[in-house]
Amino acid sequence: MGEVKKSTTRDQSSAEETKLHQAIVLISSLISLSNSIKVFPTKWQSIGNKLEALLSNLTAIENCQSTDNFSLSITLETIVATLKSCGELGKQCSELSYSGKLLMQSDLDIVSAKIDAHIKSISDIYAMGLLTQNNAIVVSRPCVSASSDDIKFYIVDLLSRFKIGSTDMKKQALVAFNEVIQEDDRYLKVALELDSFVTFLVNFLDLKDGEIQEEAAKAASLIAGFESYKSVLIGAGIIAPLIRVLESGSDQSKKFAARCLVKATENSDNVWSVSAHGGVTVRGNTGEHDGELVGLACGVLKNLVGVEEIRRFVVEEGAILEFVNLLRSKNEVIKICSVDLLQAMAYGDESIRDMIIQGGGIRAIVRALDPRSSFSTKTRKVAFRGIVNICCSSEKSLTLLINYGFMDHILYFLRYGEVPVQELALKAAFWLSETSEEGKKVMGEAGFMPVLVKFLDSNSLEIREVAAETLSSMIIVPRNRKRFVQNDQNVGLLLQMLDPMEVNTGNKRLLLSILMSLTRSNSARKKIANSGYLKNIEKLAEAEVSDAKKIVKKLSSNRLRSILGGFWQS
Repeated sequence: MGEVKKSTTRDQSSAEETKLHQAIVLISSLISLSNSIKVFPTKWQSIGNKLEALLSNLTAIENCQSTDNFSLSITLETIVATLKSCGELGKQCSELSYSGKLLMQSDLDIVSAKIDAHIKSISDIYAMGLLTQNNAIVVSRPCVSASSDDIKFYIVDLLSRFKIGSTDMKKQALVAFNEVIQEDDRYLKVALELDSFVTFLVNFLDLKDGEIQEEAAKAASLIAGFESYKSVLIGAGIIAPLIRVLESGSDQSKKFAARCLVKATENSDNVWSVSAHGGVTVRGNTGEHDGELVGLACGVLKNLVGVEEIRRFVVEEGAILEFVNLLRSKNEVIKICSVDLLQAMAYGDESIRDMIIQGGGIRAIVRALDPRSSFSTKTRKVAFRGIVNICCSSEKSLTLLINYGFMDHILYFLRYGEVPVQELALKAAFWLSETSEEGKKVMGEAGFMPVLVKFLDSNSLEIREVAAETLSSMIIVPRNRKRFVQNDQNVGLLLQMLDPMEVNTGNKRLLLSILMSLTRSNSARKKIANSGYLKNIEKLAEAEVSDAKKIVKKLSSNRLRSILGGFWQS
C-alpha cells in the first residue's frame, strides 16, 4: 500500500508540474498578445499587468514543494481554464470578430477579476504554509546587457517573493534588490513602475523581523537618493514608518531611515509631513554615542528648522541646550553636525544666537580651534564658519571670543599651521578685522600685522589678496599705522611688490590702498619718498593708475612743504 501511495503522490506531482508549465507557457503567450491588441487598450494593459503578476507567482511556485497537492492542483486547473478563456477573447479582439463592444468589455472585466482571484489564491496557499521553498530562493540576475523584458521579469519575480515568500525569501529578495539597484538604476525604474512594489517596501518597515526591516530601510534610503523618485516614496506613505523605525529600530535600521529622511526633507514640501508624524520630537532616541546616527538626526532637524514654525517649536521644547551639549562631544561627526544645525537655527534670529552664546555654545566651538586639540582641518573649518554665522559682528561677541582665546588660536595657526589651516586662519583674521574698530585695535596689539605682511609674498593669489585686504582694513586705525611704519622693512616690501614688471605680485589695488592709508602719517610719507622702490609707484602713476597718482601727489605736496619750511626757517 505504501508503494502505491508514493506512486500516486509522484503522479500527482508530475501532473501539477505539467499544469504549472502549461499555465506559464499560456501566460507568456498572452502577455505578448495583450501588448499587440489595438482595441480596448486600457483593459488589455490592465490584464497584461495582472498576467505578469500571476506569472511571477507561478514562477515562484517552481522553486517550491507542495504539502497539499489537491489544493494546488485545483487552483492550477482553474488558472489554466481562465487563461484559455482569456486567449479566446484576445483572439477575437485581434481579429475584430467579437459580436459587440459592451459584451466584450464585460467579458474582459470578468477575466480580469478571475486573474485577481488567482493571484490571491496562490498567495493564500503560501500563507497557509502549503508551499515550502526549495534551495533556489531568487532567480539568477540578468547579465549586464540584459533586455528590458529580462529586467522586468527579474523584478516581477522579486515582487512575487515579497508577496508570497517566507521570511527568508523576503529577506533574500530585498538583499538582491538592494544590490542590483546600486549597480543598474534600470531595475529601480522598472520596480517603481509596478503598482505594489513600493507599497511592500513601506509595509516591511513595520515588520518585527529586524533583518527585513533593515533591508527595507536600506532600499528606501537608496531610492531617496534619486531626486525623481522621492515623490514616489512620499506618496506611498513612507514617512510614518520611517519615524517608527527611528523610535524603535536597530541602530543600522535607524541610520538607513535617517538617511532617507535627510534626503526626503531636502524638499521643503515634505518637511511638514515629517513634523506631522512626530519627526521633530524624535531626537532623544538616536543613541548619543553613535556619531553617525546623531549626525544624521541633526541633518534631518537642520532641514526641518528651515520652516519658521518648526524652528520655534524646537526652541520652545528646549532643544538648544541639548544641541549645545552635543558641541562638547569629542566625536568629530557629532561636533560638525551640531555646529551645522545650530548655525542653521541661528540664521536671521538674534534671540536664538543669544541663547546659543549664553548656553556656552561659542566657548564649545572655539575649543575646536585650540591648537592643543587634535581636531581635523574639516572640523576647524566648520567651527570657524559656525563662529562667523552665530557671532556675526557684535561687540559683545568679540569680547567673548577674545576671552575664550579665539585670537590667540588664529594667530598661532597663521604662524605655525599647515597650509590648509593657515588659509582658514587667514580668513578668520580677515573676518575679525571687519567686525569693528575695536577688533582692529586688538589685532594690532596682538601682533597680527607682521605675520600678515609675510603672506603678501605667498605663491597663492587668494592668500595674497586676503592678507592684503586684512592689512588694508587694519591700517585704517591710526595706532596700527604707527606700528606698521615703525618696522622699516614693511613700507619697502609694499613698494617692491608694486613693480609693474613683476607678474607674481600681490593685488596692486589693495597694496595701493594700504599705502594711501599710510600717507596720512608723516613718517610713512618720508619712508616712501626715501625708498629705493619709489619708482614703482611713479611708473604706475605714469600709467594713469588713480591711487598711484594720488600717492605721488601727496608725496610732492609733502616735499614742497619741506622746502618751504626750510626756506622760512633760513
